[in-house]
Amino acid sequence: MKMRSLSSFYLSLWLLFTAAILKAVESAKGKYAHRLFNELFEDYSNALRPVEDTDKVLNVTLQITLSQIKDMDERNQILSAYLWIRQSWYDAYLRWDKDKYDGLDSIRIPSNLVWRPDIVLYNKADDDFSEPVNTNVVLRYDGKITWDAPAITKSSCVVDVSYFPFDSQQCNLTFGSWTYNGNQVDLINSLDSGDLSDFIEDVEWEIHGMPAVKNVITYGCCSEPYPDVTFTLILKRKSSFYIFNLLLPCILISFLAPLGFYLPADSGEKVSLGVTVLLALTVFQLMVAEIMPPSENVPLIGKYYIATMTMITASTALTIIIMNLHHCGSEAKPVPQWAKVVILDYMSKIFFVYDVGENCTSPKREKEEECRLEGDDGCQRKHKEVRSPLSTKNDDCNLKEKLNGNWNRSYGLHGENVRETVNCCSCYKMLIKNIEYIANCVRDHKANRAKGIEWKKVAKVMDRFFMWIFFIMVFFMSVLIIGKAA
Repeated sequence: MKMRSLSSFYLSLWLLFTAAILKAVESAKGKYAHRLFNELFEDYSNALRPVEDTDKVLNVTLQITLSQIKDMDERNQILSAYLWIRQSWYDAYLRWDKDKYDGLDSIRIPSNLVWRPDIVLYNKADDDFSEPVNTNVVLRYDGKITWDAPAITKSSCVVDVSYFPFDSQQCNLTFGSWTYNGNQVDLINSLDSGDLSDFIEDVEWEIHGMPAVKNVITYGCCSEPYPDVTFTLILKRKSSFYIFNLLLPCILISFLAPLGFYLPADSGEKVSLGVTVLLALTVFQLMVAEIMPPSENVPLIGKYYIATMTMITASTALTIIIMNLHHCGSEAKPVPQWAKVVILDYMSKIFFVYDVGENCTSPKREKEEECRLEGDDGCQRKHKEVRSPLSTKNDDCNLKEKLNGNWNRSYGLHGENVRETVNCCSCYKMLIKNIEYIANCVRDHKANRAKGIEWKKVAKVMDRFFMWIFFIMVFFMSVLIIGKAA
């Protein structure tokens, strides 16, 4: 027990001794750091380039770390990004012997106390031209200065929306000195590309790389070369949001347009459906136009909307024409012979369009089956009913003559009886004329009704024909847009 308590006591003493030594070292280093700071900046000026020979080029190493994409404004063509900008260079007037300062090899001081290169974003698209964030710099004993500064940049980006929402964009971030030429300050890439290790994943864009390229450009104003480093941000849009909110509703609405041909003409909703679908697509078209830049390149989804709206406009116009055919009455001309052969005989069978009461079996078979069930008397009776009125008239007169002749021979009627017989015959003639008139009216009514039925069947066949044509068009348009996206 005593041995264990002694061990704990000695361990406590050792920890206290170690903490005291560390505190003394820290205080000693702090004292040396103050002395070093006062000696370094006693005669230092941050206004001039820190080189011993003015003809010597000062190399500045640049490294960009992309942390987050804050916004991509396609309409205004502006990319907002959160960057960490690291710059490092050597200052010839800020060196010391670390052995003279108790091994102190680096200090951290405010960046506005030292000379800083005026590296700016060339393609900046922000109205705010404020100074860089005044963070500390790390100063090493050999004169190397490392400056890490966060920045929220807004850069101009040429946006190509030809394949929206399946598009890829390339946005450049060009950094260079604003006043120093290549003979004074030279830029060097720290890496072959931007650092994406700390990138926060974006909900709309995928990062496929950020290569860096150094360029040396001679501008028209000056003869000296000006180096810059261009980071190309390669972005790929995540299209799931636009597929489910813009493209898929449009495809579903497009498939409603051909169904307008399937609606019965007497429902009164054929044209209303086409107009409603057209208005719905117009709303989606306006939504796409609001987020797209006003450029000559029409996005892929916009082309699909325009093609679909054109198709629906054509279908509505055809629906109006077909409805006029459907409502052709007795005043219309008869169906042309070519239309009877092509539309009523062939196309009606191809698209399975039959008259009322018909089905896939032939109507002639049904009539023959009815005749077989009714027997020969029924068929003969029907044939007698359709005989011409003239033959009926002659038969009736002959019958009357025979009756009158038999009556006279049997009863020997003369004088007044003969006149009564003649009057009775004239009554029969008037009755036959009236019956003929009624039969002609019925026959004309049936002919006009048959003419209207033929036009209605023509309209129905054309409805089915255009329904399948537009279904095929919508299907191939949808496959085409998906194929281009792939």
